Amino acid sequence: MKDFKVLLIDDEAELVFTLAERLVIRGIDAAAVTNGEAALKILEQKEFDVVLADVKMPGLGGIDLTKKIKKEHPHTQIILMTGRGSEEESTQGLREGAFDYLLKPVDINILIDKMQKAADA
Repeated sequence: MKDFKVLLIDDEAELVFTLAERLVIRGIDAAAVTNGEAALKILEQKEFDVVLADVKMPGLGGIDLTKKIKKEHPHTQIILMTGRGSEEESTQGLREGAFDYLLKPVDINILIDKMQKAADA
């Protein structure tokens, strides 16, 4: 088990910032942004072990974001998350290099366990 840094990306601001706070309270280095473009800018400045990205966001969604991140940061693990998922979407995300695909809402302890496994991968 290692310490890890996680970047959270979700267009639901209250959700993503609250989740980041809850992770920080648990000793996890977490940052949050509300869109894919902002995520790419942060990734230019700081390395993260794990990215947790919402699939459906205005502009750059999670699957397209996965492609871009994997191209520029191949060792960063990506977990996709959605409230309205489909099997096809899940398969496509994993094919693009995502480590895992989760449905919202997800229990924070399960999420931390998945992020830890991704960071250790």
